[in-house]
Amino acid sequence: MNEDQPNFIVLDHPVVADLVTHIRDEQTQPPRFRELVERVGMLLAYEATRDFALQAVDVKTPMQLTQGHVLQFPVTVVPILRAGLGLAQGVMQLLPKAVMGHVGMFRDEEALVPVSYYEKLPSQISQGPVLLVDPMLATGGSAVAAIELLKSRGCSDIRFLCLIAAPEGVDRLTQAHPDVHIYTAALDQKLNEVGYIIPGLGDAGDRLYGTL
Repeated sequence: MNEDQPNFIVLDHPVVADLVTHIRDEQTQPPRFRELVERVGMLLAYEATRDFALQAVDVKTPMQLTQGHVLQFPVTVVPILRAGLGLAQGVMQLLPKAVMGHVGMFRDEEALVPVSYYEKLPSQISQGPVLLVDPMLATGGSAVAAIELLKSRGCSDIRFLCLIAAPEGVDRLTQAHPDVHIYTAALDQKLNEVGYIIPGLGDAGDRLYGTL
């Protein structure tokens, strides 16, 4: 955790470092790339849900009745299309009872600004925490716009999960939405002149779906 940005959390774990290294490798093919991204998604969700609310329940073991705890729902997972779907699969594996909404945005490559083209969110989304998912936090434009959309729907507990983050995107997101926690597997060096993360991993959507 960065002391100057207490809501920004980088997963400091050897397993995560190993997964990210293989994800970065340009030789990693789409099927393997998808598998690795899903695994990181699960680990990001594990950390992001650390303080989720629980409710006590009675459970009958083979030995006796005892008290257990279950997650309070609803929890909503919202990938930013299209690349967010790859990371969201791992999140949903950890939280199979969660519901999923979708936000479609693409980046105008000349203006480097997000363009929204699709929105489908569950009616109860404001009643519980939302995990907003996108592999890359580059300029931060799409994340900021998606969070503004979620807040306009009444969401107050929003957590952003990404695979790779650039300092510029982290700064922009924390300034625009200081109440939103950011969870990432790696903080990279910078953005290049066309807004791609360096060293990064290339275009996450293209690598997930083989559209290079």
